[in-house]
Amino acid sequence: MMMSPASRPQPDDSLPTPAPARVRRWLPVAVLLCLVTLVFGLGVQNQLSLAALIEHRDAIRSWVDGHFALALAAFGLLYVTVVALSLPAAAAMSLTGGFLFGWAVSAPIATLAATAGAAIVFEIVKTSFGAVLAERSGPFLTRLSRGFAENGFSLLLFLRLTPVFPFWAVNAVAGLSRMPLSTFLAATAIGIIPGAIAFALVGSGLDTLVDDQALAFKVCAAQNGAENCQVSLSPVALISPELLWGLAGLGIIALAPMLVKLWKGHKP
Repeated sequence: MMMSPASRPQPDDSLPTPAPARVRRWLPVAVLLCLVTLVFGLGVQNQLSLAALIEHRDAIRSWVDGHFALALAAFGLLYVTVVALSLPAAAAMSLTGGFLFGWAVSAPIATLAATAGAAIVFEIVKTSFGAVLAERSGPFLTRLSRGFAENGFSLLLFLRLTPVFPFWAVNAVAGLSRMPLSTFLAATAIGIIPGAIAFALVGSGLDTLVDDQALAFKVCAAQNGAENCQVSLSPVALISPELLWGLAGLGIIALAPMLVKLWKGHKP
């Protein structure tokens, strides 16, 4: 006798998750944490800076000129890695891309690479911590997750455009929600574009500043020794307050659809 779907025994959600499933869930997190620990332990993040670019500028430019396509691919892959490992070097990478390749070439590559790296973090968090949170969520967390999913595009676009929110933290928080990957990718890519273009434009005009910094370093090294000299150029010093306010304004505009929706929902 065949059993109807309603009479078939249903899986018991209270049963513990099988060991292979737990391994599949947490293995990506473990690998990501190990890679982050290794990178910081080796000090790799210190080499992804404007100071390192100035120090090795001639060698890097020479290699890029001779292997442009390979250099562009390497830049894109390195950018994905920086974002996926949440290294504090994305701004320096964007400026470097504009300096080496020009803003029109580097901005699209930076946008695609940053989106891909963010998606890696989003999926890892969603399939591990997000799954656990969903299993243990009470009414409040359920409503919060549903609200984030319903207004996810506007909210995520706001977070991407507003420069005060750390990029890696936004990736993780979005992964804890029930936001679809397609929404995450669309809002992330669109939200990155203005900043990517702005940083690449700033980077494309760094020649004179880099020359000045390199000359100052050589003079200092000749007088005091290279170990007693350092390059003081940083991404923060290159970004104007007007640019930050402009990005923040775009972020507020991105919230408009969500605010209108909330206003209509509470309108008597």
